[in-house]
Amino acid sequence: MKLIGPFKQIIPMTGLTVKGAIKDEELVIIENGGILIDGDRIHTVGKFNDLFTKAKSSHAEIQELSSDHTCLPGFVDAHTHICFAGSRANDYALRNSGKTYLEISKAGGGIWDTVTQTRKAPKELLVKGVVKRAKRHLANGVTTIEVKSGYGLSIHEELKMLIAIKEADSILPIDLIPTCLAAHMVPKDFEGTPAGYLEEITNELLPKLLKEKLTSRVDAFIEEGAFTPSLIEPYFNMAKELGFDITVHADQFSTGGSEVAIKHKAISADHLEASTTKEINLLAKSDVIAIALPGASIGLGCAFTPARKILDAGGSLAIASDHNPGSAPMGDLLTQAAILGTFQKLSNAEVLAGITHRAAAALKLSDRGQLNEGYLADLCIFHTADYKEILYNQGNFKPCMVWKKGELVYDKHKH
Repeated sequence: MKLIGPFKQIIPMTGLTVKGAIKDEELVIIENGGILIDGDRIHTVGKFNDLFTKAKSSHAEIQELSSDHTCLPGFVDAHTHICFAGSRANDYALRNSGKTYLEISKAGGGIWDTVTQTRKAPKELLVKGVVKRAKRHLANGVTTIEVKSGYGLSIHEELKMLIAIKEADSILPIDLIPTCLAAHMVPKDFEGTPAGYLEEITNELLPKLLKEKLTSRVDAFIEEGAFTPSLIEPYFNMAKELGFDITVHADQFSTGGSEVAIKHKAISADHLEASTTKEINLLAKSDVIAIALPGASIGLGCAFTPARKILDAGGSLAIASDHNPGSAPMGDLLTQAAILGTFQKLSNAEVLAGITHRAAAALKLSDRGQLNEGYLADLCIFHTADYKEILYNQGNFKPCMVWKKGELVYDKHKH
């Protein structure tokens, strides 16, 4: 066993609902607290002095902190695309100079540019890229990252991506949660119809993913220029039949995707920038978790997900970075969440819940996102006496220590 503390504040994110608005007054704050860890799990969260006596008597290792620190659960980034090769810096420059998506695509940019670069890259290069980006996330307090495929867009290349994600996961202290996004767009080199492409990945890719235990999650981009609600229907039906969990890129530029998510009992509907009152109310009545992706809004210069309206309607809201080379290159979850909070008038409690226990729920992970007995000992520690300083600094204030499964995996003073 080991004891860490005393913390000026521990914000365990316990006792909060998964759905609806949260006031800051609902946050539990443990002052002068400590966390007793047994292996990779939290044994007890409580007053440091009480735990200190217990730890000494049982000869536990004691890591005593000498100055003011605040502890939160490790952050969960529930939507990323950090497995890719190449750069879309040229797209970004063209977009900011007024070029449209169609014009950029015709000039050789867009998603297909990343597909081309990712296909060319050997698996080892993809692994290296995932590891590099995941380590940056870890230094920013993220201890669990969802990672999508979707830049392969063929049976062989999608498998290559998901194998690379699995290999990166095996060498990182951070947890990577893989998702198959083979239904990202219809590949330009596919000789057949969009329905034919979906049929091919249904019959040839999904069974291999299960056999090789590469993922249990399937995503699709429901949007004009990608896949329509009616087109995706048989694909999702078969994926569900095979036992896959569903998540959906929904309502980014036009509506329709969120209703698909609700119909297929998806775990989450991600993006939702175009959602209207109708979609917001339908989501709020369902068990689908809305995931706001402020990184895409910042990267594209478009409206944010209507997070305030979703929460006020009684919906569940997680916040993720959407870290990808095209629309969301920043990849800093804490910065984006703080900015979303400013523009959408979210309480500190709502923002922090969105990147901890509600984000964990969006990945169906019931063992993290809170500091509580039996949960993974994933800790995000800041050098401050007041947790409000974290979001107040809008991402400029980074953690000084990050613990994953009971081990110190990042120490700012050693980097």
